[in-house]
Amino acid sequence: MSINWLEWLGYLASLIVLISLIMSSIKRLRWINLIGSFMFALYGFLLGSLPVGIMNSSIVIINVFYLINIYRSTEFFKTLHLGRDSEYLKYFLDYYKEDITKYTDRSEIDISDSVVKFFILRNMVVAGVFICSKYNDDTLNVELDFVTPEYRDFKIGAYIFKNTKEYFNEIGYKNFICFSTNPEHINYLRKMGFEEKVTKGSKCFVKSLK
Repeated sequence: MSINWLEWLGYLASLIVLISLIMSSIKRLRWINLIGSFMFALYGFLLGSLPVGIMNSSIVIINVFYLINIYRSTEFFKTLHLGRDSEYLKYFLDYYKEDITKYTDRSEIDISDSVVKFFILRNMVVAGVFICSKYNDDTLNVELDFVTPEYRDFKIGAYIFKNTKEYFNEIGYKNFICFSTNPEHINYLRKMGFEEKVTKGSKCFVKSLK
């Protein structure tokens, strides 16, 4: 039995709504769900099913409402600097170990030589961790720049690399360097303004804080 284009529209709308439900980012969930709901509403009206069309039109409006609030909301960011022995940091790294390994290509994070180590709070919730060791007199080696899945919308990265320049300058560092082979991580570094270079025969990514 052949399937007409209207049925394919319904199947596609269902698939998009389903995909939206597996998004960890609330913003991404809302956008994808909005697209799926719009297609479902169109499907309902074209099919002549007013309940389906009206219900999904309402979902579109709800998604638009929440997206407007998300983009208008002013979020609060703060760094929480950590001492030499932080039990919560150890628990955090252990809890997200699998995700960290997948994201950074590293099975273990050595925090013993770190000179910068802090949590990033987003609206007073721990949303990520930033750990650096000393590379040379004016450069920090980014050992770990990890954000929990639900907050991966680049806002935290932008906050670290743009809004905390004064802090890093005050403690004597003018540059970041990062060594990575993970494609997703490399894409993130480039979005944060890191430039690809070669140092001591190894590919790296460097960002100036001047």
